[in-house]
Amino acid sequence: MPQDRRSSFTRHSSQDMRSSSAPGGVEHAVRVELDGLVNQMPSGLEKDKFSKEMDDFYRLFTRFLHEKKHSKPLDWEKVRGPKPEDVIMYKDLDQKNINQVSPLLNKLAVLKLNGGLGTTMGCVGPKSAIEVRDGQTFLDLTVQQIEYLNQAAGADVPLILMNSFNTDEDTSKIVQKYINHNVSICTFNQSRYPRFKADSNLPLARTPENKPGFWYPPGHGDLYESFANSGLLDQLIEEGKEWVFVSNVDNLGATVDPVILQHMADTGAEFVMEVTDKTKADIKGGTIIDYDGQVRLLEIAQVPKAHVDDFKRVKKFKIFNTNNLWISLKAIKRLVASQKLDLDLIVNNKTTDDGTAVIQLETAVGAAIKHFSGAHGVNVPRSRFLPVKSTSDLFLVTSDLYLLENGQLRMNPKRTFKTVPVVKLGDHFKKVNDYLARFKAPPQILELDHLTVTGDVSFSSDVTLEGTVIIVANHGAHIDIPRGAILNDKVVSGDLRLLDH
Repeated sequence: MPQDRRSSFTRHSSQDMRSSSAPGGVEHAVRVELDGLVNQMPSGLEKDKFSKEMDDFYRLFTRFLHEKKHSKPLDWEKVRGPKPEDVIMYKDLDQKNINQVSPLLNKLAVLKLNGGLGTTMGCVGPKSAIEVRDGQTFLDLTVQQIEYLNQAAGADVPLILMNSFNTDEDTSKIVQKYINHNVSICTFNQSRYPRFKADSNLPLARTPENKPGFWYPPGHGDLYESFANSGLLDQLIEEGKEWVFVSNVDNLGATVDPVILQHMADTGAEFVMEVTDKTKADIKGGTIIDYDGQVRLLEIAQVPKAHVDDFKRVKKFKIFNTNNLWISLKAIKRLVASQKLDLDLIVNNKTTDDGTAVIQLETAVGAAIKHFSGAHGVNVPRSRFLPVKSTSDLFLVTSDLYLLENGQLRMNPKRTFKTVPVVKLGDHFKKVNDYLARFKAPPQILELDHLTVTGDVSFSSDVTLEGTVIIVANHGAHIDIPRGAILNDKVVSGDLRLLDH
């Protein structure tokens, strides 16, 4: 772009910023900035797509300004637990198997939220490419699941991946290896929105170039607009698809369930959210509530500070959102076209590497529950929620606690109690490479209830952990759990003495 045009654009923006105290000043200044970013793009489809994204961002931004001035905080007195008809028990639904719903499967698409990186676990690239079981990745297991489904039921269920600009390039290369598999794979990108400065409200980016730190993917609530903008939504509807099953790619329990699919068809509900019973490990999870007679998703970020402890109590809010969602495709098309999907804003304050305070506006896909006809929750077994957010989760899914069949994990029938053990691995295990280096092989944990490991600890092969096991290596100390060790209700301290626990 010529230098004089850039300078003119900058002066114009600064002038608008100075006048931003006037009514509509900030909105106008931001609109000018966004138009300037769009005008730097060469004409074509990419420019049209980018322009649409900036329009969607602007609509979100103006909502942010309006709510900042006029919105009232959540009235805690109006927050009620869900009405009985708002959350149905899975066990009360008609039990069906895959073959009994094969005609419905041909009306279904599966969509995995694939925008996240594996950085929290010390990995580079898409989280879906992390090896989680027997040398296979999240994506490998997902493809196996859909392929088995298509073969067993004679169906044609496509797999759709919603990538972010962080994961798209790597994912495009990875999916090439599935080209001969019995599954059709499509991808699309969620939006790319500009971070904006907390003081001026103006975008940080000066060009549309995807520079690190200047842009962000705006949360999975962006699915609806991005899905529609990609053209895939219309394509699926034209092919006769009626529903999409949405879930996080790192939730190994989120498989196509014939019982819920049949329930969608029988009830005509446009939106079903899978929820499951809360444990103390899930106290921050969003939950379905009744608010002024309307079913809504309540996230912890929306709870007034004075009531956060109340929100976390398992006795009052007994369920949480697994982010496994079953949604009508035609309903998505209708709501996006009418621009009525105003999802609750999540204002995420960040600081750049140079110390600039910036804001990201995000939304959650489940917050749309209030906009769909007949929307409700189904309380599903815990087995449908097996996320891998940390190496402590990885420890569980790689163990003998689960058996792997056709890409699906199911709890080992040899386990006496069907609850999942509580596992807390310390900072020495936080990154996947460190975790793998400290376990020669996964321990046997069929009878484990609780495991806490902190400090410099390593495990040899053929180790068995039972009951409650606590292993603590103090600063400067190192503990090696020897080959063939059986730890049953034990505390192992820094000098490797075994104590009854």
